[in-house]
Formats: sequence, structure tokens, C-alpha cells
Amino acid sequence: MNGEPGTARGTEQIDGMLLEAKFSVPRRHAPVVSRAGLIDATRASGRRVVGVTAPPGYGKSTLLAEWAERDPRPVAWVTLDRLDDDPARLLVVLASAFARLGAGRPDLVADMVGADTSLLGRAAPRLASALRSSPEPFVLALDDLHEVRSAACHDVLGVVLDGIPEGSQLVAASRDEQPHLARLRAAGESVEIVADDLALDVSGTEQVFAASRVAVTRDVATAVTERTEGWPVGVYLASLVATDDGSGPETVAGTDRYVADYLQRESFRRLSAETRMFLRRTAVLDELGAPLCDALLGVRSSTRILRAIEASHLFLVPVDRHRQWFRYHALFREFLLDELLATEPELADVLRTRAADWYEDNGSPERAIEILLATPEVERTSRLVARVVMPRVQAGRVTTIDRWLTQLGDQAISSYPPLAVLAGLVAVHEGHTATAERWGAVVDAASFDGEPVDGTASFASARAMFRALRCPDGPQRMLDDVGTALDSEPAWSPWRDTVFMLRGDALRLVGDDDAATEYLERATEAADELDHASTLVLAEAQLAQLDMDHDRWARAGDRVRRLLDAIDARRMHDYPTSGLGFALAARYRLHAGDLAGTRALLTRAMRARTFSTYAFPTLAVRTRLQLARTSWATSDASTVNHLLREIDDVLLRRPALGVLAEEAVELRTAFDAASLTVALPTSSTPLTPAELRLLPYLQTHLTIREIGERLFVSRNTASSEIGSIYRKLGVSSRSDAVRTAIDRGLLGA
Repeated sequence: MNGEPGTARGTEQIDGMLLEAKFSVPRRHAPVVSRAGLIDATRASGRRVVGVTAPPGYGKSTLLAEWAERDPRPVAWVTLDRLDDDPARLLVVLASAFARLGAGRPDLVADMVGADTSLLGRAAPRLASALRSSPEPFVLALDDLHEVRSAACHDVLGVVLDGIPEGSQLVAASRDEQPHLARLRAAGESVEIVADDLALDVSGTEQVFAASRVAVTRDVATAVTERTEGWPVGVYLASLVATDDGSGPETVAGTDRYVADYLQRESFRRLSAETRMFLRRTAVLDELGAPLCDALLGVRSSTRILRAIEASHLFLVPVDRHRQWFRYHALFREFLLDELLATEPELADVLRTRAADWYEDNGSPERAIEILLATPEVERTSRLVARVVMPRVQAGRVTTIDRWLTQLGDQAISSYPPLAVLAGLVAVHEGHTATAERWGAVVDAASFDGEPVDGTASFASARAMFRALRCPDGPQRMLDDVGTALDSEPAWSPWRDTVFMLRGDALRLVGDDDAATEYLERATEAADELDHASTLVLAEAQLAQLDMDHDRWARAGDRVRRLLDAIDARRMHDYPTSGLGFALAARYRLHAGDLAGTRALLTRAMRARTFSTYAFPTLAVRTRLQLARTSWATSDASTVNHLLREIDDVLLRRPALGVLAEEAVELRTAFDAASLTVALPTSSTPLTPAELRLLPYLQTHLTIREIGERLFVSRNTASSEIGSIYRKLGVSSRSDAVRTAIDRGLLGA
């Protein structure tokens, strides 16, 4: 499969700069009203989790920054943004922040990859364990937690929170209710700071006016405090208005949105025309840097204007230590966007498109996509998504890809057929068979004469590879489809390893193992050159099987070691392609007489088969055949029987699999015959793929209904699967199920 796993290391310069800024405690002006007493009292509570929850304008970020400056414990800081609304990226930034404290294993960040269930079942527990094992207390500060909205993100965050040890604290600021707080509140493990705690008293109002050099009497300060209800930004805005015209500040204030707009407008209209234009036009940006603003506005004065705006304290917040990148306060940005739409509505999408141009030119296509999704540029967005889909999917960024595809919509995807192919491949990777079939039908009926942006030679070639992978019409059609791609893809194609692998796979279906070996070896060479670990693992596994079948065990051992090294290096333990690799490694260890090693590898393979479905039928059947044979050799009849039923399910939907189908019949016949003549030893029935998908959610505090919603199944189905997991593991509670699953290697490392 083209496109390989990785981390933020593949991100270009601009993303690197903004990523660095995420981990820096913002250098803010000294707070006019210190929250030291509130911070010290909260620290002294000893509660592991602190939630700071209030609407915009209450000084949440300022409180966190002051906390970071006051706390003697090392502080791991993360400013979250909408790109972090992906469980893989969220775990990467959390692990990166923690690693900056010099704690945890050196490879902790690299472990934070995988599909959603893998992240929940493997990566999040590893991070929680690292936090729990910290040699010294620490503070993990999360600013703007409201940017993280997806259920998958809050699921992994819940697991990570359980790893915060006594003596350490996680402090999170959010505009919205924090989902984890209800549970922690009931358990007495959290303390909450809300709007009432952050509201200013009369003394605080006097301090704000004094900082603005506006003299107020006690009575006026009291009136302002009452009218604003202590809303800090309302008090500040009132002081700005009073600074300029000397009007009675007690007459203007309040938390009402219209009053806030009035106060901001009063401040805004006093600025120069140049500054007003700069502010409203750059409000389309999530982050502001001088080069980006220059490109957006076609000027060279952005550095000067940004410095002047920052010096005026006009709601511009630095996001990095060097004050090169900024963002507007949320309320002020909303006001500026309203101003833009009111005065220059035709410019909004033009400006967003220019910003996307700049991000794309500076090597940040992901940020360009996020901006373009808010514009009518559907075709351009589709092409840009198509350009980055496979590397992002293999990097474990599946939630982000799913969100992009959902926002684009089926009609837009269908209108750009190369993206429909990639949407189908994403579904195959996730094990979503119905979605893969739906996109297969769309692709088969589509036509496209343009040049794809994903590196394939043509749409016809990409379609042929996708159909060959699904093998809906038998080995000969698979060979014909691969032949089309083989004739189309040039020697420099980034998809040539996929073509060679599929060709070898198809030749094996018709029994031509010699020719298959040639193409599979070409696939490993190309995959190695292209650094495509997933294809390398799949091709090496098939070659290892052929070597074992012909008693070439030394060479098979070399291949097994190579594929296991690739899996470990790229953290591909739960990838569908790794299931076959683990199964062949188990067979090799059995031949070497290492029964313990065999069983450990069988467990890994059984776990990895979770997403191996009939959407990629040759992989699904090959993996299960190898597992069944080795399980039989280890006297695990229950697992053999179960795997044979799973093979039957695949063949029910893909009956024409040539030699593979024949091998399945032969194994079933031999196993049934042996069962009749000898009482085969049995063991506990293995967890089904559906049960393995659900298992990681038992670590969370989700209800059965909520687990069902995550997996798109009914509450009854989820309840039934949980009961089955308990029976198979021999437990009676969620906590025992999790402990037993970890002991057996079904969860965790």
C-alpha cells in the first residue's frame, strides 16, 4: 500500500515553527490582576486534574501562563489548535510536551501512531504509563482544550489522564465543558475554576483602570463591576473607551454580545485606517506571522503593524517565545470577522485562498486544506486532499482524513474520481468494508482524463490497482487489472511497489509461485527504495511463506527479521498488513522450537487481524490460514475452528480466490477429519475482530451506550460483545478484563 507511516518529522518548515510554538509558555504582559491566590489554593488542593472552564474574555490563558511562572514544578505546556482534533496528533503533542521535561523513554513520541483503536489500545496506555512513571512531579498545562472536539480525542485523553500521578497536575483551560471532569468530580480527583472564580471584584476593576491610566472613583468602579458582572474583558474594553473620550465608563459594559461588539467597535474606530484594514483582513487567519500577512495583503509592512498592535495591547496574543507568530483573542477575532463581512464581504474567500497559497508554497498542505474547506474552492481542496491522503493515513492521522472527507462530502469526492479511489483505500485500511465497496462501485463507474496528483500514472491505473486489491471478480480479472497498472506506472512511480506486490499476489492465486516470487522480490526492492514499510512487510511475509513451504528456513528467517524490524521501527503493530507478518514469524518461531515466542507472535497476529477484512480478501484469507495452521500445531483447536469460520465469511463475499480458496477447503477437510478421529485439545475461544475493536474502550469510563455509539453499533450489540469478552477472558468486570487483556498482550505494548 502506497504512503507510509511517520510523524511530524515529515512536516515542512512552517509547521515546524508553529509546532515549536505550541510547547512554549506564551510570554504575556504581567497580568493586571494577579490570580496568585487562586492558583496557590488550587495547587494546594492536591487534586490531579484542574479544569479552568469559562467563556471567552475571562483570562483563562493568562491564568495558565501565570501558573506556569509560579509553579516550582517543571511545566509541560501545550497550546491546542484545530489541527490537534485528531487522536494521533493529540497524543504526539502531549508526548512531545512531556518529553521536553526530560522524562519518559526517548522513543515515546514515535510510539504515538496508529489507527484510532490502536491509539486507544496501545499508544494512549503507553503515554499514561510514562506519565505515571515520571521520576518527579510535573504540571501538564493544556490551553484551548475546546479546540479538541472529536470523541476519539477525548477517549484517548481520558486514558492519558488516568496516568497523572499523585503530586503532579494536569491543568486544562477550555471555553466549553470538559468531558472528563464529570467523572473526576464524582471521584473527588478534580478541582474546577469557573467564570465566577475569574470574575473581577471592585478592586480588580480599579487595577484594570489604573493600568489604562484612567482615574475612577470607588463608586464608578463599583458601577462598572456590577454592569459587567466582573467580566474581565468587559472591564478592559470599558477602560479603553474611557481612555479616549473620558465618557462615564459605568454607562457602557455588560456580558451581552451586543455590548461587547459596541465596546470593541468604540476601540476599533479610533485606530488608523491602515491598522483597521490590517486587522479585519487578517482575521481570516488562525495564526498571524509577518510573512503570511504580507502575502495575504500584498504589502511589506506587516512586521511594523504587528509590533504596533502588540504594543497597544489590542487583543493580540503571541504564540511563540520569539514573538514571530500571534493570534487574536477569540472575541476580538469574531468582531473583526464581522467587520470584514460587513465592509468587504467579497474579500473573505479571496483572502483565505491567498493564505492557503502561502501555506501550500511553504510546505504546509494540511493547514492549506483546513483554510480551503471554508471556501467554495471544492475542486482545489479535493486535489490537495488527494495529494496528502495516503501518507497521512499511514501516519495514523485517520481521524483528520475522515473529517476532511466528511466536510468535502460524497458529491465532491465523486466529482474528483482519483480522490474516490483514495477514499476507498482509506476504508480498506480502516476495515470498513461497506464503505470500501461503495467507493469501489463509484470508481468503477467513473471516468477521468486528467493527471492525478497522488503520483499514479493515470486514473485508469489507480482504479485498476484498487479493483485488484479488492479482487471482486476472481484471479484472472485481478491479473488483468494489475497488468493495466503495470503497463501504466513508470519506473519512477511511487506506486510501483504496490503494483509489483499485487502482481505477485495475483500470480499466487493462479498457482504460479515462481513468477510470483520474482514480482514479490521486485516489490521489496521498490518498497525499500521508496521507504514504504507497509508494502515491504506484506511482500516479505509472502516471500517468507514461499521459503518455508520449500524448506528454505534460513532465508525465511532473514525475511522474518526484516519485516519485524520494519513493523517495530514504524510502530505498525496493529496494521492489517502486519497480521500476515506476525503469523509467518510465529510459524518460523515454531519451527525453531520456541513455543513461548510462537504464542506471543500468534497473539500479535490475532490482534492485528482486527482490520483485515474482505475489503482486501487475499490478505484476510492468507493471514487466517497461516494463523490456523500454526494454532493447530500448538494444539489450539478452538482458535483453528474460529479462524476457519472467519475464512468462510470472507469467501462468502469473495468466493473466487483461486488457490487460496482451495487451500481453505483442504485445511477445513483435514481439520474436520482430525477432529473425528482424535479428541483435539481445546482452549478458550479467541476474541473476534469486533470484540478486539471494542476491547480498548473498556479502559475508558464510557457507558455501554457510548461505546456502542463510538463503534456505530447498538447498545445491545455492545453489551453482548462485552459479555462475550468477559466470558472468553474469564473475568466479571471491566477492570479485570483490562488487566487480563494486558497480561495476554491484547492491550498495551
